[in-house]
Amino acid sequence: MNPFEKIFNYRLLSRLDDHGASAVTSHERTWLKTMLAHPAAEEAFLPSTLEKLRELLRDDPAADWTPHLVHKGDGKEKMVYHPLIRDIRRAIRDGSALSFRYATKSGPPLEQRTAYPYKLEYSMVKREWYLLWYHSRKEMVMSTRIAKLSEVTARPSEAGAAERYAAKAAAYLAARRSEAVIAIVPEYNEELSRILYAFSCFEREVLYDEALDEYRVKLFFSLNEQEYVLSKVRFLGKRIRVVENDRLISRMKQTVSWALSRYGEARE
Repeated sequence: MNPFEKIFNYRLLSRLDDHGASAVTSHERTWLKTMLAHPAAEEAFLPSTLEKLRELLRDDPAADWTPHLVHKGDGKEKMVYHPLIRDIRRAIRDGSALSFRYATKSGPPLEQRTAYPYKLEYSMVKREWYLLWYHSRKEMVMSTRIAKLSEVTARPSEAGAAERYAAKAAAYLAARRSEAVIAIVPEYNEELSRILYAFSCFEREVLYDEALDEYRVKLFFSLNEQEYVLSKVRFLGKRIRVVENDRLISRMKQTVSWALSRYGEARE
């Protein structure tokens, strides 16, 4: 493990996080200054925030990618940031209800007047933002692509309504959540950053057993994401092993059985 490269030193990062500190490299400052020059930065930040960031990075160099990148083809650019995110975040923070129209696969756009925003999520697979909101009439959590929303307006909610519906949304999602514990084979500890990146789209906790020199990653995901977790486990192969989650362990045993059957090798 390289002690001078912070991205590979998880123990250093965890101690800094415990003290509310963050180490930023010169490369990260250069990258941020370059990104702030992108037109999308005007929508992603409030003017005062953008001005402050640019002032803090005034003496840092900007990256010049011109001699290194060649633009050979132009496809449809999908923006990571959406202009509505700021308004939705503010509504979640203030405990406001939302009134918006959202498009459906068939039929005219629908108008929802009793939407209580709960959480914003970004799908690493589809590269899109989703709004999780509580439908008070159906008593369930809905997931809607932000790209399908229009005419979003925050409005005051009844006293205590935001807290009440947030609790119901959390309970609803908790009943449909699963978790798994992934152990990293000590031989591959140097690839910790790569393994964590593979699971970066999930909520996770990382524990380190100094006696065994073993990292364990506890993942939290919804039941409908289980197949995606399984694909990541297969991708990482011998670097990891599933130690908790009977469903994933069973599916991995099935995968091994199919592979041995196809290639005609007896398992030792």
